Amino acid sequence: MAHKYVYKFGAGNAEGNKDMKLLLGGKGANLAEMSNLGIPVPPGFTISTEVCKMYYEHNGQFPKEVEEQVLEGVKHIEEIMGAKFGDPENPLLVSVRSGAPASMPGMMDTVLNLGLNDETVQGIIKKSNNERFGWDSYRRFVQMYGDVVMGLKPESKEEEDPFEVIIDQVKKGKGVQLDTELDAEDLKKLVKLFKEEIKKRTGKDFPTDPWDQLWGAIRAVFGSWNNPRAITYRKINNIPPDWGTAVNVQAMVFGNMGDDCATGVAFTRDPATGEKIFFGEYLVNAQGEDVVAGIRTPQPINETTKTDPSHVTLKEVMPEAYKELEEIKDKLEAHYKDMQDIEFTIQNSRLWMLQTRVGKRTAAAAVKIAVDMVEEGLIDKETAVMRVEPEQLDQLLHPTFDPKAEKKVIAKGLPASPGAATGRIVFHAEDAEDWAAKGEDVILVRIETSPEDIGGMNVAQGILTARGGMTSHAAVVARGMGKCCVAGCGALEIDYKSKTMTVDSKVYKEGEWISLDGSKGEVIEGKVPTVEPQLSGNFGKLMSWADEIRKLNIRTNADTPHDSEVARNFGAEGIGLC
Repeated sequence: MAHKYVYKFGAGNAEGNKDMKLLLGGKGANLAEMSNLGIPVPPGFTISTEVCKMYYEHNGQFPKEVEEQVLEGVKHIEEIMGAKFGDPENPLLVSVRSGAPASMPGMMDTVLNLGLNDETVQGIIKKSNNERFGWDSYRRFVQMYGDVVMGLKPESKEEEDPFEVIIDQVKKGKGVQLDTELDAEDLKKLVKLFKEEIKKRTGKDFPTDPWDQLWGAIRAVFGSWNNPRAITYRKINNIPPDWGTAVNVQAMVFGNMGDDCATGVAFTRDPATGEKIFFGEYLVNAQGEDVVAGIRTPQPINETTKTDPSHVTLKEVMPEAYKELEEIKDKLEAHYKDMQDIEFTIQNSRLWMLQTRVGKRTAAAAVKIAVDMVEEGLIDKETAVMRVEPEQLDQLLHPTFDPKAEKKVIAKGLPASPGAATGRIVFHAEDAEDWAAKGEDVILVRIETSPEDIGGMNVAQGILTARGGMTSHAAVVARGMGKCCVAGCGALEIDYKSKTMTVDSKVYKEGEWISLDGSKGEVIEGKVPTVEPQLSGNFGKLMSWADEIRKLNIRTNADTPHDSEVARNFGAEGIGLC
């Protein structure tokens, strides 16, 4: 019997489960687990991490068994969805996503709406009776495939995304501001302009055969395991380079088919504070990348995270889908016994779950969630202690802004990741790394961050973005790193070329000092004095549990009476060295 490289899931069954992360990656293992739990998951298959290793060992080539099993996987999706891959009348479209054994949000590549060409787009239009949706899906596919597989990206840090430049030109020509204001003819024009730009810059024609598209995307996702941002993220988070990534191929479900469709990201608890509230954001008539990339600033899913009275919640717009989402949220957290980060799409009022994973959280949230889950009977004390990383405890000991200090707040955004940060303004991730290497404290200021910015985000004291929400790339990665972040600060006008940030007609240049209060979402002019942190009761409770479990006594290295007093206050039992 041939070795198994491809694992199918969907329709309430799966060939994998949550304990197979090293083989199927986190995403594939959890899609299989959700399918086994009877949660609505679009059908698909996972190509194992073993194939990733083979990809690198054989110069991007795959053995015949892998090709045969991928073909069987596509047939499995076709049978469940009642559509055929590449068929012009009834086309099946798929997504191709990465999935490493450890969570690496946004660091590797994704392609959506794969299988579209000039013939199949007509089939999609006929099936959906929605011409705008068909062309919107097609332009999204050409844009993503052109970037991820064909390498059409900005050629320098000052250059904007070439596809976004074209979109802005078309919007400007029509006199509109939002992508959603473009009609079917505009989107059709974008597809043509995108393909022309790809040909002009790469010298290659955009592939029209869906099978060529699929293998191109699979190779690109495996190849993204060793892209610079993924390598940087692995080093920062101590992820072994030999693990490799899996590839997940899944039937597309559409959040961009009309006003009874939506897409969103949510956390089963607040990832910034740890509070037990259902926390998330969504966009009507959109696809998942729109939320995560911060291209459009999303709306809250419920009242608990509503900050603007004009916002309309998912609970209000689609109450039945929201109720089902809330039930699934409770089921997943009880099953995994940890806070979950979930992605969902609603197509024609029907809810589909696209992902669940252990959610990235701040240090304060990690402590609160660990303690609360013990008190709720979900986990024991030893599990709680092991859930909080030593680096996270260190973050809790960092100073905060002095509440009595005078400060000039120049703008307000979303409190995406708490903390206090002061530094000099820089606008590019590479510049942040250069300045930090010279000993400068910097604040990375971006229109929105992308995975390529990971190195600059890692060295910055704080991150400030003009676009994006609480579940955007900047917010999720900043919380995981313990970095202060203010996102979606719409008052900022950022000019990368002149390296300036304008707020209410006042211009701030690269190198000027600003401060960020990530707990309040405030952008403050200049430097703000800090005070020592006040530790919560949960911190003391967690440390007392650590005392019950530990076998070592803890003493301190101290040279002065002040050092020894601080150490004693933190629980040291004596002086070990002075």
